[in-house]
Amino acid sequence: MTRRFCNARRSPVSQQQAGFTLIEVMITVVIAGILMAIAYPSYQQYLVDSRRTDAQNALLAFATTMERYRSDNNSYDNAQSGTDYPNPPKTSVFPSQTPIDSSDKFYNLTLQAADNNGYTLRATPISGTGQAGDGYQELTSLGIKRWDKNDNGTIDTGESTWNK
Repeated sequence: MTRRFCNARRSPVSQQQAGFTLIEVMITVVIAGILMAIAYPSYQQYLVDSRRTDAQNALLAFATTMERYRSDNNSYDNAQSGTDYPNPPKTSVFPSQTPIDSSDKFYNLTLQAADNNGYTLRATPISGTGQAGDGYQELTSLGIKRWDKNDNGTIDTGESTWNK
């Protein structure tokens, strides 16, 4: 039996570098920037839509409170804090801003009109907030829902709904 001897050379232990190269980091930052550029506007629109929905829910709750007010007083009139219309509701009737359970307010709630037979409630975006320019929303005692989508100050054709 013959023995074979291997005369292999041993190379010095190579040191591997740990970490990322500058190019890899730059590529990652560019990809993250592109994703943020796509996601951020969608997120902002989501916030506007969710605040609008919150104002709509507040108007519905306000309407329920107005029905209770009428059953106690035989009229919708005098539920406002002042003597004229439009005016915010009395604090004993309903809060004057929404969201009700948050310190950040985005809509003012007002009674646009009220008498023995009906009322019109309105949620108006507060200037300087993320809702500014979103247009006011209304709810009447007959259940008519309106939204000034183009924020021109009047309800135009096609704006007689809360849908987008």
